[in-house]
Order: sequence, then structure tokens, then C-alpha cells
Amino acid sequence: MARVKLVRIAHARSGDKGDTSNVGLIALKPEYYPLLAEKVTAERVKEHFAGICLGKVQRFELPNLGALNFLLHESLDGGGTLSLKADAQGKTYSAALLRMEIDVPNDLL
Repeated sequence: MARVKLVRIAHARSGDKGDTSNVGLIALKPEYYPLLAEKVTAERVKEHFAGICLGKVQRFELPNLGALNFLLHESLDGGGTLSLKADAQGKTYSAALLRMEIDVPNDLL
């Protein structure tokens, strides 16, 4: 097993939906998706965004796309039109998620 950042096996996109950040995590190869589905849980994402995401985290699986979608509720300080945050639309949240580390079997790398 190797401990790796998600950026080695996935890419991501993010944006805002009011006070909720929407983060999509997409496997770089089809064989990576089952690992992402197993290791990148709503609980792990909530922990990874501690202090940023004040609400719940919801996870949606899109196996036909090799992707997971996360909604981080109460994470944008009111959203783009209300927030004074530097990133009121949550555009950097995808890069932040890609810094999460998981254990990956060596034969997959």
C-alpha cells in the first residue's frame, strides 16, 4: 500500500450553489473508481474540510462516469453574493479535496 494524494488518481471540479459548495471527483482511470468509492466517504470529506464546512456533507455516486459528487452544506459563508470570503464560490475546493490522502494498493499505481 502507498499513501497518496487524490491528485495522483483523480481530478476534480467545484463551484457554488448558494451556501453549498459542489465538488465533483472524477477517477483518472476506470480502475480507480472503486477505490475512490470505498475510501472517499462523506465522513472523510467532512473531516478534510473541518472548519470550512459547517453543515453536513452529502455524497452522490456516478459509477457510469467514474465520479463522486459531494455537496458541502454551509461552507461558503452565505454564498457568492453575501460572503466576504476570498473564494465565495468555492472554486478552490476541488484543489483542496485533491490534497486528501488515501491508501492505494501498489499494483494500481
